[in-house]
Amino acid sequence: MKIKITGKELKITEAINNYVERKLDRIDKYFDEAEAEVTLRTEKAEQIAEIYVTANGEKYRAVTEDKDMYASIDKDIDILEGQIRKAKTKKEKMMKDASLKTLEVDMSIVNEIKDEIIKTSYYEIKPMLPEDAVLKLQEKPTHNFLAFINIETGKVNVVHKLKDGKNFGLVEPEN
Repeated sequence: MKIKITGKELKITEAINNYVERKLDRIDKYFDEAEAEVTLRTEKAEQIAEIYVTANGEKYRAVTEDKDMYASIDKDIDILEGQIRKAKTKKEKMMKDASLKTLEVDMSIVNEIKDEIIKTSYYEIKPMLPEDAVLKLQEKPTHNFLAFINIETGKVNVVHKLKDGKNFGLVEPEN
């Protein structure tokens, strides 16, 4: 971990420097590469420690004040460690949810199923003109079709994208 320690109106002693480096080892274990900027200062009777940690594109910050500089540093480290653990847990939960969504299905089982409905999608059908349906479909580039109730006929129609990618088709019932 790269550490930059700055003292404002305070001389950084070797003891404080070693203490900060030793305490930041608790943070360093969470990352492969990280940078820390530590600013220590005094205001009246208060000792203020401000620590910024940047790692993996994430930024963490803690600022505390205490009568004792070492206590202030300890509080900052505790706060940072809590922030990092919370972010890590959140990221792991998101990855777990994503992996469940993209869970691969055994293709041999899927290949055995034939002429069966294996997926059902639900969507809202709104009354509109075919031209409005085309505009709505253009707003959703990942969708290939849009079902709607044609205001003019009162029947369900489907607008779909044609293979040329520029034009649209309209499916209407005959009766």
